[in-house]
Amino acid sequence: MSIVNLILALFGLMLGALIGYILRKKVAITQADSVEAKAQKIIDETKNKQQEMLLRAKEKALQMIDASKHEDELRRKDLRLIQQRLEKRETMFDQKLLDLQDKQQKIQERVDKVNQIKLEIEGLRDQEIQKLQTIANLSKEEAKEELFKKVEIQIKDDLMGRILKMEHESTEVYEQKAREIILDSIQRYAASQTAETTTTTVDLPNDEMKGRIIGKEGRNIKTIEKITGCELIIDDTPSVITVSGFSPIRRQVATLALKKLIADGRIQPARIEDYVAAAKVELSADIRKTGDATVYQLGFTGLDPKLVQIIGRLKFRTSFGQNVLNHSLEVAYLSAMIAEELGADAVMAKKAGFFHDIGKAIDHETQGSHPEIGHQILKKFNFDEEIAYAALGHHEDKPKTLIASIVKAADAISGSRLGARRDTYEQYVQRLEELENTANAFPGIEKVYAIQAGREVRVFVKPEEIDDVAAYKMARDIALKIEAELQHPGEIKVTVIREKRIIEYAK
Repeated sequence: MSIVNLILALFGLMLGALIGYILRKKVAITQADSVEAKAQKIIDETKNKQQEMLLRAKEKALQMIDASKHEDELRRKDLRLIQQRLEKRETMFDQKLLDLQDKQQKIQERVDKVNQIKLEIEGLRDQEIQKLQTIANLSKEEAKEELFKKVEIQIKDDLMGRILKMEHESTEVYEQKAREIILDSIQRYAASQTAETTTTTVDLPNDEMKGRIIGKEGRNIKTIEKITGCELIIDDTPSVITVSGFSPIRRQVATLALKKLIADGRIQPARIEDYVAAAKVELSADIRKTGDATVYQLGFTGLDPKLVQIIGRLKFRTSFGQNVLNHSLEVAYLSAMIAEELGADAVMAKKAGFFHDIGKAIDHETQGSHPEIGHQILKKFNFDEEIAYAALGHHEDKPKTLIASIVKAADAISGSRLGARRDTYEQYVQRLEELENTANAFPGIEKVYAIQAGREVRVFVKPEEIDDVAAYKMARDIALKIEAELQHPGEIKVTVIREKRIIEYAK
C-alpha cells in the first residue's frame, strides 16, 4: 500500500512538474509576444517623431530661406539707394568741379590782369622817379622818399574824408528817427519829481523838545535808535532833528514815530515802543495802498499781493536823488510809447519798464545787485522770461532782446532829463576829476576840461603830435575808456579839438 502511494505520489509530482513547465513556457511565449509588441510600438512612435522632426526642420529651413531672401532684398534696396546717392553726389561733384575750374580760370585771368596793372604801375613809378630826378635834381632814394610822403598825406586826407562821410551817412537817418521817437515820448509824458536822500528832517516846536527826545542820560534817543535802526542827529540847527538811515523804510518808521511822540509830548521808552509799533503798522498800510494805487494806475491785473507790497516799498526808495517809484512809472510809460512807435508789444514793454528796478525795493535786505534781485523776483512770480530779462538787460551794454533795449533807452531818458537826478557837490567834483584824469592819460594832450556837470569832456591836443586821423581815433578811445572804467548816468560827449595858430608881426 505504501509503494502504491509512493508511486502515485511520484506520478503526481511528475505530472505537476510537466504541467508547470507547460504553463511557464506558455507564459514565456506570451511575455515574449508582449515585449515584441512594445518594441514594435516604440519603433513606430520613433518613426512618427522622426517624420515630425523632419517636417519641422523643413518648415524652419523654408522660413530661414524666406528670411534670408527678405534680408537680401532689403540689402539690395539699400545698395540701390546708396548707388543712387553716390551717382547724385558724383554728378554734383562733377558740377562743382566744373564751377571750380571756371572760378580758377577767372581768378587766373584776374591775377594776370593784376600783374599787368602792376607792371604798368611800376613803369609809371619809374617814369615818375625819372621826372622827379630830372626836375628836382634828386637822387633815386630822395625821390622815393618824397613820393612816399606825398602819397601818405594824400591817403590820410582821403581816409579822413571817407571816415567822416561814412559816419555821417550811417548815423544821420537813425539819429533822426531815434530823435523823433524820443522827443515824442518825452512830450507825451512828464512827471513831477521829488528828491530824497538818506536823511530826513523832523521839525520841532522848540529847542526844549531836543532835550526831552534825548532823555535822561540819553535813554530816550538810545531806545529810538535801537528799535528803529536809525541814527538821530541832534546838532546846533534850531528846531530840527535829522533822522539818518540807509534803509528808507526804517527811516520812514522813525520819522512817523518821532512826529507822534512830539505831538504827544510824553516821551519815554514804553511810549517810544508803542509809537514805533504803530508807525510800522501805518507804514505797512501806506505801502499796500501805494502798491494798489500804482497797479490800478498802470492797469496791471492779477498780481500777487506780495508783489504789490514790494511795489509799494519803491515809494520810499531813491536813486541818484530820484524817487524809484516815480522813475519806474516814467520808464513804464516811455517804454510803452517807444514800443508802439517800433511796432513791438506795448503791454509787455510797459510791464518790463515798470519792473526793471523792482530789485531796489529790497536790495538793502538781500545780497546781490538790484538787477539780479529784480530778475529773481520776477522769475519767482512767474513773469515771462523777456520781462524778467529786462531787469538784467537794462544794465548790459548790448541787451539781447528788443524789449530790454527799449527799457534801457527809456531808463536813460528818464535819468538824463534835466532835474531828474542830483548828486552832492563832492560827488560832482570827484566825477569831474575822474573824467579829466581819464582823458589826460593819453599822450599828446595839452589840456582837458570837464564841463556841463560832467556831461561833456573837451580835449585840446598838440597839433604837432596828433594829426586829424589820430584825433578821430583818440576821441573814440577816450569814450571807450570812460565807458569801461567810470560810472556815469546818461551820456558823456567827448570833443577832441586840434588847433594850430601861426602868428607873425609886421614891424
